[in-house]
Amino acid sequence: MSDLTHGAREHTGQAPASMRLDTQALREAAEHLDDGAVTPSFGPHRDQIVSLLNDALATELVCILRYKRHHYTASGIASPAVAEEFMVHAQEETEHADLLAERIAQLGGEPDFNPSTLLARSHAEYNEATDLQQMIRANLIAERVAIESYRQMIEIVRDIDPTTRGILETILKDEEEHADELADWLER
Repeated sequence: MSDLTHGAREHTGQAPASMRLDTQALREAAEHLDDGAVTPSFGPHRDQIVSLLNDALATELVCILRYKRHHYTASGIASPAVAEEFMVHAQEETEHADLLAERIAQLGGEPDFNPSTLLARSHAEYNEATDLQQMIRANLIAERVAIESYRQMIEIVRDIDPTTRGILETILKDEEEHADELADWLER
């Protein structure tokens, strides 16, 4: 028996059960059109995923506010270049918030932009530092917290929601780049 055929099944004309689509799930997907992209096979996890995403949304919104404050209040010899990067980060965090809000709505949830609960739901803290080094440090801490929270969320949704996982992985990549830039500035 050659290596190519060793362990191969005899061809019967039928795909193994694991390679067949669940026709019952396909029929169910054609029902409940008001659910949009959320089909019955999504399982019971939708509300929990929406909650995770709303906490991530709160984190992004707090980061936007922190970065913008730092952008407008940074002072010192290195401040113009760093302040400009703070604004770039704020804009990228806005893009993240938009991705999260869009996914929450796609899952049939409601994006929570309530300002009175943002800090309580955020994984990162707001910071009113006035010293440029303290600003950089506060933003680096927030980025590291965001990185860890996104890694954990990716693990949670890994096998149950590949679309959300992809969004979180995209955001994680940006947060890692932010942390690298901030760490470089802190060393200068």
